[in-house]
Amino acid sequence: MNSSIKTFCNPLLQQKTFLLFLLFSGFFIQKTHAQTEVMPWGNITGIRVDGQLMEFESRLSVVGKDGIKTASTGKERQRPKYTREGNTQIVATKIDSLYFTEKVEDLSRGKTSVDIQLTANADTALTGTYFALMLPAGYANGSVQVNGSAAIPLSTLVKGDQSQANTSAKTIRLVSAKQQLLLTLDGNASFIIKKNAKSGNYEVYLPIQTGAVQKGQNFHKTFSIEASGEVDKLPIALSLNTAKQGREFAGFGGNFRIQNPKLDPQVIDYSLQNLRVAWGRVEMPWRFWQPEKNVDPTTAAQGGKLDVHVQQAMEMAQRLGKMNIPVILTAWAPPAWAIVGKPNFRPVNGIWGNPLDKTQTPEIYKSITDYILYLKQHYGVEVADFSFNESDLGINIRQTGEEHAELIKGLGAYFASKGLKTKLLLGDNSDATSYAFIYPAMKDPATKPYIGAVSFHSWRGWETEILQKWADAAAELNLPLIVGEGSTDAAAYNYPAVFAEPTYALQEINLYVRLLAICQPLTILQWQLTADYSPLAGGGIFGDNGPLRPTQRFWNLKQLSSTPKNVYAMPITANRPNVSCAALGNNATGVYSIHLVNNGTTRQVILTGLAEKVKALKMFVTDQKRAMNQEKSIAVTNGKAIFNLGSQTYTTLVTD
Repeated sequence: MNSSIKTFCNPLLQQKTFLLFLLFSGFFIQKTHAQTEVMPWGNITGIRVDGQLMEFESRLSVVGKDGIKTASTGKERQRPKYTREGNTQIVATKIDSLYFTEKVEDLSRGKTSVDIQLTANADTALTGTYFALMLPAGYANGSVQVNGSAAIPLSTLVKGDQSQANTSAKTIRLVSAKQQLLLTLDGNASFIIKKNAKSGNYEVYLPIQTGAVQKGQNFHKTFSIEASGEVDKLPIALSLNTAKQGREFAGFGGNFRIQNPKLDPQVIDYSLQNLRVAWGRVEMPWRFWQPEKNVDPTTAAQGGKLDVHVQQAMEMAQRLGKMNIPVILTAWAPPAWAIVGKPNFRPVNGIWGNPLDKTQTPEIYKSITDYILYLKQHYGVEVADFSFNESDLGINIRQTGEEHAELIKGLGAYFASKGLKTKLLLGDNSDATSYAFIYPAMKDPATKPYIGAVSFHSWRGWETEILQKWADAAAELNLPLIVGEGSTDAAAYNYPAVFAEPTYALQEINLYVRLLAICQPLTILQWQLTADYSPLAGGGIFGDNGPLRPTQRFWNLKQLSSTPKNVYAMPITANRPNVSCAALGNNATGVYSIHLVNNGTTRQVILTGLAEKVKALKMFVTDQKRAMNQEKSIAVTNGKAIFNLGSQTYTTLVTD
């Protein structure tokens, strides 16, 4: 175990800091906290029973006058507001001129109520507005019972992709082989069951109102949903293969882009004092470094005219450098002279950012290189890698894959000509989904000497087959892979209360464990270790004026960042669903670290494949009630360990 775990696991410190978190988060009031999983845009994704998620997805849907055109709530489709009051989660959102307030309250084991208020802000011709339930594929051979009737197979009730059954009921029971949902409606209300033409899955529509609406009209509906079903309590068999040692995991890292000089420093200080930060990413405020093409920025800086934004960014890089943390330098907003058109900081006709002005290429190369040289000469920082942030999308420089390849060759060669060791990131993509952006550079052998690492951001594209493309790209080039921005919801700054939700914390760490297993990254850089998307609460962050304190998310990050140094990815598999696992180790030193996220109920785990010399494993657990708690050590016999894995936990096993 490395020293950071030994230092930070002081029981008294854990007790005090986590008690503060519990008190100020209202934990003791929320007895059934997070039983119903509600996304901050209003969609319910399931109800937990004994820790297992009984899955379905709800949405608020507005069906146009033609009965076909439909607009629904979804991730990054609206600008919702999310709050929690005790056991009630509240989402306020709008679709066109229709304003919704949705309240979802946990009532009892497996049961929740849904209260929907709708206000029309304009006269609108509609077919209707609906609370819709999308049933998972397990209901393909399912049935429905209306008002306690005999079971009716869904397949006979709904025939063909476009047909639908429209009837009325007080109660609707939907039954699949392993799960049941009981819907109780507000009075004897109508409902629609239809089959989705694309997915083939069944959908249930509960009307909030039907027909046209007039400005000022208000509507109110309540429903209850009770979930039950089979809870998977079967033991989990984990199989570890220490014989196959993959790419190095240097450790967890962070983004340190200064955007709030008042609130950022406290989060940065706390993070650097309490996390082992292996890599850091800072901003190059390019538009402030050289706003005028004909004014030499180095001369201006040496003359005492260094812009405050640039100074803060350089000091941040210097701080990381003094801690021997490798630094990635990234440019967001360019100066106006370096681009084509007026700077676009918001999308114009759906298009983000601006392309670079190719007639200014020599000046662009010089401006960026001068910044890196100044940072090296005056702040002692040797930049490891440089990138334009999300240039596949245009935040805020937009490139094609071919232009990206040309930049790597041209700017990379210019760096080298000035004696810099700085390389360029291949990609630094906005999402994993845009992997084709890096292919032109991969196919051009002339780019290879100037690429330091392959990089993408983890906001979207979590499917295994998509993530595997990034792992394959890094393997093909024999280069490290860096997750340049790590987290799960790029729009979460609009509804920051979600950062305190256990659901959000578990989703985030679950993604990181999957990234470790599939992509084998050199590092994952949290977005951010500042007040922006902060893993800390209080201190004025997001209007919380309580004391600065760690949240469950921070403890997750702490636990991951405490992974020992000099470890490499190792294959590990699980034979049961709802558990994610990743293994890291070093056969030469005998150090191993296994990360597990259990998205189901408490289950026994049988781990095999450990090295014969391993006799015990330390266990650390973070969940709603535990903050990287060190549990009883696990005995290992002949490479085998047996232990219990708690429900909805992030657990790390580390060799003594």
